[in-house]
Amino acid sequence: MPGPWVAVAVDVGGPATFVPPLTGTFLGYGVDVPVTLGGDGRPDPRIPLPVLITAWLRERCAVEVSRVELVPPDLAPADCVEFGRELAGQDCGLLVLGDGSTRHGPRSPGANDDRSGPFDEHVHALLAAADTAGLLALDPGLARELGAQGRAAWQVLAGVPGPWRCASAEFFAPFGVGYHVAVWERP
Repeated sequence: MPGPWVAVAVDVGGPATFVPPLTGTFLGYGVDVPVTLGGDGRPDPRIPLPVLITAWLRERCAVEVSRVELVPPDLAPADCVEFGRELAGQDCGLLVLGDGSTRHGPRSPGANDDRSGPFDEHVHALLAAADTAGLLALDPGLARELGAQGRAAWQVLAGVPGPWRCASAEFFAPFGVGYHVAVWERP
C-alpha cells in the first residue's frame, strides 16, 4: 500500500504546489460545497478548481493527500516525463486530473470541433490500454487547439515507469467537455 497520495493536475496558474491544511468551496462554481485537504480553516476562494476537485475526491475515497502539484497546460512532453520520473521515486499513490477536449458539440465551452471525438476516443483507448508510449506521443498542439489541458497531466503519468495495467476506463462528455476516468495498477 503506498503512502499518502500526490495529485497532479493542470492549471494555467501552474507550476504550483498546494499542501494541507487547506479548505475551499465550490461556491465560485455555483454551489457552496466545502472541501478540505485537512484542517478546518475558513474556505479560501482563491483555490484553483483542480485542487478543489482533489479535496472532494479525497473526502469520498478516505485517502490522505500530501500535496497537489499543478503543472501548466503547455508543459513540454520531456518535462512531463521528467516530473513523472521524480514522482516514481516517492512512496505515494498518484491521482492524475486532466480534462479532455472542451469542444464536443455546439454547446461546448470551446465551440464544436469535429476532431474532438476522435481525439478523446484515442485518449480513452490509450488510457484503457495503459499505453504510456501512446500518451507520450499525443500532440501538444492538437491538444491545445481542442482545449484538452489534460495532455500534460497524462504525459506526467506516462513518465512514471511501469509496467501498468488498466483496471477500468470510462469516458464522459457532459456539457461538451471530455472527462476520462481510468484506474491503473501494477500487474
